[in-house]
Amino acid sequence: MDDPALDAGQHLDALRALSRINALSRTAPQLAAAVRRLTPRRRPEARPLHVIDVACGGGDVTLDLARRLGPGYRVTGIDVSPRAVARAAGLAARTGVVATFEVCDVLAAACPRCDIAVSSLFLHHLDDGPAGTVLRGMAAAATVGGVVSDLVRSRRGLALAYLATQVLTTSHVARVDGPRSVRAARTLDEVRSLLGAAGLHDARLRRAWPERVVIEWAAAGALV
Repeated sequence: MDDPALDAGQHLDALRALSRINALSRTAPQLAAAVRRLTPRRRPEARPLHVIDVACGGGDVTLDLARRLGPGYRVTGIDVSPRAVARAAGLAARTGVVATFEVCDVLAAACPRCDIAVSSLFLHHLDDGPAGTVLRGMAAAATVGGVVSDLVRSRRGLALAYLATQVLTTSHVARVDGPRSVRAARTLDEVRSLLGAAGLHDARLRRAWPERVVIEWAAAGALV
């Protein structure tokens, strides 16, 4: 799915498959709950907090997150793929959910400034060096804190990925990419090591359905 030479039809079909998997995995509800934990004293009359969804892909999680968070938050999705961003913007227009989307490569340029940086199903695509760069960039950009959801490498996770891609989609790309992503993911101990190397020593880890880890951290001195 990351291959820029991938046929447009296959790419969009794979993005639709990922959308169904994200819905079943409750990715957006988990992210929204974590964002709210970072902002427990949020007042309705306060200015909207800017949330950036790093590597947003086709935008389904971004839009679901924006819908769940409501008007107290302004949500922007960023992704390196113009095709994915166009798909996300079209989905926003069709659904009427308020969110914006921009093309941005966080490995080549810094994560844009925001209040809260979130990301899902991205870190397992990266080796430790680039993954650490992304985490440090998100932490530097976000004045309130950050949330990351990613796969956990395990036999159960591999079985679930295989089952989900066989049942939920006919996309060949998704059926190959799903199990391959679990094999490329990290164990919880490896995630802890990655966070330590990125300087996020106070980050909290939560195990989540289905074989996911949700990482949360608050920025030093954050005021909301």
